[in-house]
Amino acid sequence: MATASKKPVKKKAVRHDVESSAKRKKKAPPKSVKKQAKKKRGKILLFIVEIFVLLLMVVVLYGVLKTEKVGKVTIPEEDIVINPEVKEKLEDSDTTMKGYRNIALFGVDSTTGALDKNTRSDTIMIASINLDTGECRLVSVYRDTYLNLSNDSYNKCNSAYAKGGPKQAINMLNMNLDMNITDFVTVGFAGLRDTIDALGGVEIDVQEAEISHLNNYQISMVGTTTDGKNFTANAGTDYIPVTTAGRQTLNGLQATAYCRIRHVGNDFQRTQRQRTVLLAIAEKAKKADAATLNDIANKVFNEVYTSLDLTEILELLGNITQYEVVDQAGFPEMDMLTTGTIGSKGSCVVPLDLAENVKWLHKFLFQDDAYEPSEQVKEYSDKIKADTSGYIK
Repeated sequence: MATASKKPVKKKAVRHDVESSAKRKKKAPPKSVKKQAKKKRGKILLFIVEIFVLLLMVVVLYGVLKTEKVGKVTIPEEDIVINPEVKEKLEDSDTTMKGYRNIALFGVDSTTGALDKNTRSDTIMIASINLDTGECRLVSVYRDTYLNLSNDSYNKCNSAYAKGGPKQAINMLNMNLDMNITDFVTVGFAGLRDTIDALGGVEIDVQEAEISHLNNYQISMVGTTTDGKNFTANAGTDYIPVTTAGRQTLNGLQATAYCRIRHVGNDFQRTQRQRTVLLAIAEKAKKADAATLNDIANKVFNEVYTSLDLTEILELLGNITQYEVVDQAGFPEMDMLTTGTIGSKGSCVVPLDLAENVKWLHKFLFQDDAYEPSEQVKEYSDKIKADTSGYIK
């Protein structure tokens, strides 16, 4: 089984504790709680601009300014489920998790603009931002992971988005992983493709074994079919085949097809490809001029869906280079998972011990070496073991 690669942390994130807070107070004049909250939200929005490359931010902002037809949704606070013990920890000023903001990133398998629900989330990521340093860590949650869908039914976690849209998907993440996510960004295939094209493509190192699958996914996305299985398309007009391995510029269709490859390394390596493309987009976006960003907005603003308020974005765009992705990984952790066909649920990724995986996750995201999972997570962990023990090796 191939593993998702983990890049070494470039620099250690600073914990948001009482001591670091005191140091910041000495360096800057006192500010009101409202201003501090606004500053932190600004940092969060800037980071999403960087890592999601205006797939959302400039695009929807443009929509606000020009047409007011925005893919914006407000999820009421009372509809977001956060495990009680997590809430209690967040009220403690010494908890490491309090110094971070976590945002869910969803990529859905829709080519027709269906972004709210009734479409499975092909990509599920958590972006965790250290509010002291601007450092961020990305975690891909494997879409076939067997989890509580937030309604005490258990299945592949990507079905949560299909059943209840981003609200249920966020609650699924919060409940199973002891997270406190309230905001999200969703983009479909078309939004990703058009953004990359507007940026002039992205640099990706394509492996020899990936070429045929990359081209087949291109054909399936633009081709025609008579039986729903076999697709045909004209090379050179409908799509441009990738013919050689190595580092090269992929256009939007090629890069989106690259993200979908799962026959080389299965879904674990697939999520690594998704993070690779995301980071390549971020690097390209940092160099984009106003005309390019405007072109992205024209093409993509109907192809995103989000909970974020973007009215602040215009004045904040100039500082995106302050934010840096320092590490990335997949969940469940590779040494703490297995796979198996779970009855009618099909082939699933199974956390051998969900509670232990949640300990690992909080250490990875928040450098919390002593995290103790909530009673809710332990309950879900026991249920997963009971459901899957007869199906896995």
